[in-house]
Amino acid sequence: MTDTLSRPGTRDGDSPTPSEIAARTKPLVVSAVISAGACLLTGLLTCAAVAVIGWLAATFGGASGAIRAGASAWLVAHKAGVTIGGGTISVAPLGLTLFLAWCLYRGGKSAARSSGADRTKDLIALSGAFALVYGLGALLIALLTSDGALKVSPLSAFLGAASMALIAGTAGILVESGAGEDIADATPAGLRDTVPAAFAAVLSVFAFASILYAVLLAIHFSRVTGMLELLDAGVIGSVVLFAICLMLVPNVIVYVIAFLAGPGFQLGTGTTIAPTGVDVGNLPALPLLAAVPADGATPSYLLVLTAVVPLVAGAVAGLVVVRRGLAERDADALGWDAYALRGCIAALLAGVILFALMALSGGSAGPGRMSAVGVPGALPAAGVLAAGMAIGAAVTAAVIASRRPLVDAAETDQLAD
Repeated sequence: MTDTLSRPGTRDGDSPTPSEIAARTKPLVVSAVISAGACLLTGLLTCAAVAVIGWLAATFGGASGAIRAGASAWLVAHKAGVTIGGGTISVAPLGLTLFLAWCLYRGGKSAARSSGADRTKDLIALSGAFALVYGLGALLIALLTSDGALKVSPLSAFLGAASMALIAGTAGILVESGAGEDIADATPAGLRDTVPAAFAAVLSVFAFASILYAVLLAIHFSRVTGMLELLDAGVIGSVVLFAICLMLVPNVIVYVIAFLAGPGFQLGTGTTIAPTGVDVGNLPALPLLAAVPADGATPSYLLVLTAVVPLVAGAVAGLVVVRRGLAERDADALGWDAYALRGCIAALLAGVILFALMALSGGSAGPGRMSAVGVPGALPAAGVLAAGMAIGAAVTAAVIASRRPLVDAAETDQLAD
């Protein structure tokens, strides 16, 4: 990590002097405040801009209310509970949440670059300061946003924002400082290979769910046009509606994943959307929900997908594990059982990631019937997916590893030399 100080500004292979480094860097606290503040303003301005555009298209309300609505959306994206009248909104729009996490990741990289931190204690202090500043900013916004019927929990705003900043910001700090490479080098190769394999499995599940959702949306496209005609949002309103749908698309994809897992999801109290049957009744006029099957039994091919998708995703993870493992110098010393174990670990990690996404995507979307939305059985759904992926990963990794060409002793000595 000590060589990270020579990265910025190095030209023609000449390392900067300590005085030049000190002139370019800022104190840790200053770097954390500037970077966290920039992330906070970026997210707030984005949400406020969409809200103001919606206000311009509306015939009621004021600009201050629109700005508070944008700030409320920003807070909800951090999983802060917002109470409006008699209902609570706690369903995080994952599209916006992922955007804010990306901003915090970039902010963490900027903080590490401007501070020049490279020692462990400095990196820890920078991560803590970055998360604390961002969390305090969210707490202040929660206090300023609360007005009349609109209430926001300052504690949940602080904890949600600080947690996201700590995770995403620390990732950026580790990458920029070079500490991430040091941690990866110190991690055993077997465990290190499971991380990209787990992400490959998660992306495979998302790809299958996205394709299924697109097919169902195309089948029920007449519902989409009917909802748009019913809403009659106009040009500006359509732009706002598109932005809202864009923020909620990842939520819908996660719900489809829960559907493929078996337990399914719900779009209101007492509703069920699962492979075993659908009981949802009337839905809000949101075009994204046009793909929801009608009440009754679901098509048989959906039942087949619940078994196929986890196995295929696990096979992808197993393939990644074996391909990376065979590139290691001691690959010939590993048996098929070692690769199968790595595949199972990757599947378990993928299940944890999917569980976190399911937990974030659910909550309350308003009063009454909409007080329960999301995946009530997030843990069983993630467990089913992890089990299916573990089977696919273990079998794939074991088969490929057992069929690899053997290297005789002479060739092994030559490779070692």
